[in-house]
Amino acid sequence: MSTVSLPDTWVYALRLPHDPRAARVARMTVRTALTSHGRPDILDAVELLASELVTNAYLHTRGPASLRLTALADGRLRVGVWDSHPRVPAPFGRPPRDRVPLVPADAEGGRGLRLVQEYADCWGAWPLRDGPLDGLLDRGVGKLLWFEVGGRRNGTSRPVAA
Repeated sequence: MSTVSLPDTWVYALRLPHDPRAARVARMTVRTALTSHGRPDILDAVELLASELVTNAYLHTRGPASLRLTALADGRLRVGVWDSHPRVPAPFGRPPRDRVPLVPADAEGGRGLRLVQEYADCWGAWPLRDGPLDGLLDRGVGKLLWFEVGGRRNGTSRPVAA
């Protein structure tokens, strides 16, 4: 008889209220989860990108958000952030997905989604309307933005069709 070793997969889900402190709570959750699972190699990138997406959810919606961390069997980590606004921004939206406009050097914001392009291995989005996820995420409306890190990098980040 042989022993089968299960892959190191796990999932954390966090519901975040519409609160300016939500990004900080998301960063603390990411740090705790990745540290406890021995993933310091991706900690900085995941903490930064999750914080950016949660901040955007707070700034551009009036409702709650959700953060989900999913460790995949091949060592990648998928991070999803749901919010109630239906608009899917670049680089997650329709082609050209790779076009996030540069912001002026003196601008106070506008760099978060560009960071996704720089640090994520891949990313995508699912616009949500009434359908299979209805009831799971506040009336099934809004969007889910996701990115993955920790995979084999081929030198460039790339979007993945949802």
